[in-house]
Formats: sequence, structure tokens, C-alpha cells
Amino acid sequence: MRYGARIDKNQPAIVAALRAAGCSVTPLHAVGAGCPDLLVGKLNKNFLLEVKDATGRHYTKGQYLTPAQQKYHFLWQGQVDIVWTPEEAVSVVNWLLEGA
Repeated sequence: MRYGARIDKNQPAIVAALRAAGCSVTPLHAVGAGCPDLLVGKLNKNFLLEVKDATGRHYTKGQYLTPAQQKYHFLWQGQVDIVWTPEEAVSVVNWLLEGA
């Protein structure tokens, strides 16, 4: 396990919004190896969310995953979504629940 792994500046706000929406949230950013940042649970379903924050960076939405994250997303045989804002995170979880 990696210690002192950095989080995106918007991650605390995203975690707070998810918890306010009735989700349980476990941060996974310290796992490393491209593992998504958050494990989110709601209504007996689990979701993986990768948090991205473009503030002050020159990303476009097509160029934001590290090579380790690209590999993880490619090899992972379950759900994983990328979120940028608290509102988007809550919306993604609710959308996924509708399809469950």
C-alpha cells in the first residue's frame, strides 16, 4: 500500500456530496496501481469512481488517465466511472442504480 498518496482537490467535496446523498464511501487513492479513487455503496450496490480535477491543468476529457489508470480501466471487468464534480458523482451513482 502507498502512503501519502495525493488526492485531487475536489475529492473531499465529492465524498461529502455522496455521503449527503445517502452513500457510504471508502477512499481507495492510497491503493495505487491505477485503482480508482473511491468505493461507493448505496442500496446494496457498489461502484468504483475515479476522481479527476481539471482545475489548473491542461486536460481535455479524452486525456486524463495515467498509464496505470488506463491499464486498470482496460483490465477491470466491472463498472468504473470517471467523475469531475460532486454533482456529477451523485448523478452517476443514481444513474447506475436506475440501471441495476
